[in-house]
Amino acid sequence: MNFVYLRVLCIVLGLFLCIQLYAQSNKNYVQQIPGTLVKFEMIAVPSGKIDNQSMSAFWIGKTEVTYDEYQLFFEEERDPEPKPPIEGPDAITRPSPPYIDFTLGMGKVGGFPANSMQQFAALMYCKWLYAKTNVFYRLPTEAEWEYAYDLGTQGAAISNVMNEAWFEENSGNKYRKVAQKLPNALGIYDMMGNVSEWVLDHYQAKKSTLPPNQAVFIEKDADALVKGGNFRSPKSELTKGFRQAADPIWNRRDPQIPKSKWWNADSPFVGFRVLRPEKQPSKEEINAFFSKYLDE
Repeated sequence: MNFVYLRVLCIVLGLFLCIQLYAQSNKNYVQQIPGTLVKFEMIAVPSGKIDNQSMSAFWIGKTEVTYDEYQLFFEEERDPEPKPPIEGPDAITRPSPPYIDFTLGMGKVGGFPANSMQQFAALMYCKWLYAKTNVFYRLPTEAEWEYAYDLGTQGAAISNVMNEAWFEENSGNKYRKVAQKLPNALGIYDMMGNVSEWVLDHYQAKKSTLPPNQAVFIEKDADALVKGGNFRSPKSELTKGFRQAADPIWNRRDPQIPKSKWWNADSPFVGFRVLRPEKQPSKEEINAFFSKYLDE
């Protein structure tokens, strides 16, 4: 009898421990960039379904990546940690110095969103962040972005757009510091408005039917995709379904030939936020991911 009791007790305790570990692994957390005082918060998004397909749990940035965070990447002298390797699959390259002030005087340090980078640069930042933290970060797929939006609004449109988004009617034609408007129900800020956000997908007119954690990947020169609208957007574009392909006009003033793959000289309205999958891929899988999307 005692033996049976002990077995049952062990099973119950084991289940309790598993539940506790699962709960702990799916909580919001703060990531500090090693060697700096710069940190950012990640919001836990539970598993569920989108378009009748299963969605795994993940974490997504509470805010858009800020200039304070991105500056550590693109200004090498501000990075206090030893340099990541410059050769092999772990190699990290950095953007060429911007030749103009891409913020156009709208704001830099102190919580303003990083802006004017191309999708390539946003992904290279994710690779740099992985090298610094040993945690795999990437851009969300379009489906993951929409799933986080849906959960945050309970599937409805933004209830009070003036209180929740910076857009054409209230932005004063400039982006603002992150997290100044109300968050959604998950605690995520600025999914609508402020700056449009790169996702992992390439643009195609018909939306993807791939599994939600897989992005549409066409070819390296295909147009990338942004979501969410921005400070210049009319209210009609502040919807989950609004999607916009990268436009060559976003970099028309770039005098370089070929044009920069890092910066868009004419898109101060474009930024990004990062995502962390629930299960960290293996080092080989991570290297394969960056090799594919960065054409390395």
